[in-house]
Amino acid sequence: MKIVVINGPNLNMLGQREATHYGSLTLEEINGRLSELAAEMGLELSFFQSNHEGELVDALQAAGGEAGGVVLNAGAYTHTSVAVRDAVLCCGVPVVEVHLSNPAAREPFRHVSLLAGACAGSIAGFGWRSYALALNWFAAGGAGETADRE
Repeated sequence: MKIVVINGPNLNMLGQREATHYGSLTLEEINGRLSELAAEMGLELSFFQSNHEGELVDALQAAGGEAGGVVLNAGAYTHTSVAVRDAVLCCGVPVVEVHLSNPAAREPFRHVSLLAGACAGSIAGFGWRSYALALNWFAAGGAGETADRE
């Protein structure tokens, strides 16, 4: 199964920004770890990062035609973008929302995710392993689970 990993604004600055929240790994290092893990799980990954909302919308729409699922860290757009939420809803494949930090333990404006209700699930606060946990869900067949969430 192919999974598209989509990262939003400022995630290209990982390794240089607020290590207490985001860790010391760069996005390239995270992608490398995920590629290794995906190979072990029998998943194929592609990666996309943009600081521009419309490009994230385009990537989500495209993912629906080329992949079995999406791992999405929309960064700050998590809390502000109805357009990204709508793209999640119409892309046609399961999307798992991930965050390196735990937004609920941070500033109040980060406590609300506009995306969470549109996604298959949300994973936050485990650093780069948040992405790994999302991949694990896809590899375990989570995308085919019924609504009762066995």
